[in-house]
Amino acid sequence: MIKPLVILPVFPGTNCDYDTARAFEEAGANTQIFVFRNLNETEINHSIDELAAWIDKSAILALCGGFSSGDEPDGSGKFIANVLNNTRIKTSIVGLLSRNGLILGICNGFQALVKSGLLPFAKIGEITSESPTLFRNDCNRHVSQITKTVVSSVNSPWLTSFKMGEIHQVAISHGEGKFVVTDDVAKQLFETQQVAFQYCDFDGKPSMDPNHNPNGSHFAIEGIISPCGKILGKMGHSERKGENLYKNIYGNKTQDIFGNAVRYFKK
Repeated sequence: MIKPLVILPVFPGTNCDYDTARAFEEAGANTQIFVFRNLNETEINHSIDELAAWIDKSAILALCGGFSSGDEPDGSGKFIANVLNNTRIKTSIVGLLSRNGLILGICNGFQALVKSGLLPFAKIGEITSESPTLFRNDCNRHVSQITKTVVSSVNSPWLTSFKMGEIHQVAISHGEGKFVVTDDVAKQLFETQQVAFQYCDFDGKPSMDPNHNPNGSHFAIEGIISPCGKILGKMGHSERKGENLYKNIYGNKTQDIFGNAVRYFKK
């Protein structure tokens, strides 16, 4: 059976590409890491053409975590978002979604998906004053820990093996992970089952307590999906998993979004 191809672009500051590629490969996918070169204008233009070509022949686009361009200018994910909004890349992304391909953004990748307009409504380049964003943590510093999240939707190929209310222990590592959203947009996201994961307490109840919601995300939102379910963005590093990791942490430490994605293409 043909394995789905995952393209993982590496931007200046990306640092989670190896872990993400390994997670997809363990799930049964083929992966291609592509280094986006920004030394000069010529290299940027060549990189755009090459990345677009890779997206055109891939089944999954995965935007990994890190600190692209040092989270500058003016906040995280802006450099990647600018690349996604490039006309050539945008055309390839639209083509990927039209042929039922998938898109994943973790941490810095999630920030880029939100700031490009791909999340929450799959409208790339369409950002308004009402659009959600990701802002610096309430504690005003980087946080790195294991945190609990609860499954709040299964309305996506990325979420098919999960059950509503299922709790996962997931690694987080970010300085700007606070999901900021208006009440009206949040209501819409919940009504359309686009809230994928929420920070929760020991009983699986979504929580605004800083002990359980480490960045202060509105409505305890940790991850969201697009209306079609083909785009998933989340702050937690689901790729940071392994048989002998976190032995002092109890609970379910495997959030197999990668296996779900691969099985989607093998139906």
